[in-house]
Amino acid sequence: MSKKDEFYTVRGYKMINSETKLLTSSMEDYLEMIYRICKEEDYIRINQLARNLNVRPSSATKIVQKLRNLGMVEYERYGIIQLTEKGKKVGRFLLKRHNIIDEFLKNIGTEETRLKDTEMIEHSVSINTLQNIHILNKFLFDNPDIMERFEIYKVEYHKGVNSFDFPIY
Repeated sequence: MSKKDEFYTVRGYKMINSETKLLTSSMEDYLEMIYRICKEEDYIRINQLARNLNVRPSSATKIVQKLRNLGMVEYERYGIIQLTEKGKKVGRFLLKRHNIIDEFLKNIGTEETRLKDTEMIEHSVSINTLQNIHILNKFLFDNPDIMERFEIYKVEYHKGVNSFDFPIY
């Protein structure tokens, strides 16, 4: 078995990823939200960030300080948060990644849990897989007849599938 065919637990894959990953999943969420707000307003405050992420301001402050130490944001205690050029570049990618996953889940019909699923997937997806999902999204957009056929197929499929085929723990 070659190295690429070795299996790991989810934690094992995350540990392997962490060796090359600069930001934690939490830091990515914060930077993505900072980027979203700063696209419109050029800056954000800790309380606004905390409110948007449903966290305490003290938690937001800790992560923003880490992002500042990595050169992603400019921030002074009790002041405004602004993105550096590096932060803008990474934030733009994080939002694009989020939107690609969200669009894919929308394409396959995930509605009720789409935001939650997007948030869970985006931190684990490889660049290669993300690029392929993006291409598939574009293909589906450029070929609406395929999407129509898929929707019909899904309806027919669900008619014949017993709900017990997908066990819930």
